[in-house]
Amino acid sequence: MAFDFKKEYKEFYLPKNKPEIVTVTKANYIAVRGKGDPNEEGGAYQQAVGVLYAVAYTLRMSYKSDYKIDGFFEYVVPPLEGFWWQDGVKGVDYSDKSSFNWISVIRLPDFVTEKDFAWAVETASKKKNLDCSSAEFLTIDEGLCVQMMHIGSYDDEPASVKLMDDFIKENGYKTDINQKRFHHEIYLSDPRKSKPENLKTVIRHPIKKL
Repeated sequence: MAFDFKKEYKEFYLPKNKPEIVTVTKANYIAVRGKGDPNEEGGAYQQAVGVLYAVAYTLRMSYKSDYKIDGFFEYVVPPLEGFWWQDGVKGVDYSDKSSFNWISVIRLPDFVTEKDFAWAVETASKKKNLDCSSAEFLTIDEGLCVQMMHIGSYDDEPASVKLMDDFIKENGYKTDINQKRFHHEIYLSDPRKSKPENLKTVIRHPIKKL
């Protein structure tokens, strides 16, 4: 059976729908950076997602090619994730999506090296006839965070964020969003196939002791 990150790392991908504190371990990702409204049809964000999946599935199916990755084992491509921020805004202003900066990511298995990654970017670009040069190999060490499962529309996330803020304050912490630590979302539902009220999204914020 293929390795599934969501099942093997439930503490990071399947939290309860109430706040909890977690220490997130360092991991490698395929990443594409950009700016703008994620809902813009054919916009930068949607193009970035296309690049991410092209590279992710090239790596996932590499065992069927002539290129062999040391230590490879079959796995389920992890869910799409995103780090979000807005210049000059504390927290998130959901009413102005055009001002979003984002790093859209998909987690990589530990056996994928930067050399393997470079091969996948080049191969995906050729096979998909898609410029994947915007993809980068990115290591992220999130550390101490608060997270919860948000069920519902993305626009309703402020209610969950408030629960998280209240929870950490009661437990002696405060949010630590800054130029290096961001609002983080993990998308467990496909918005094209799910009703807004049924969407499952992990919301995660960096925190520190008061």
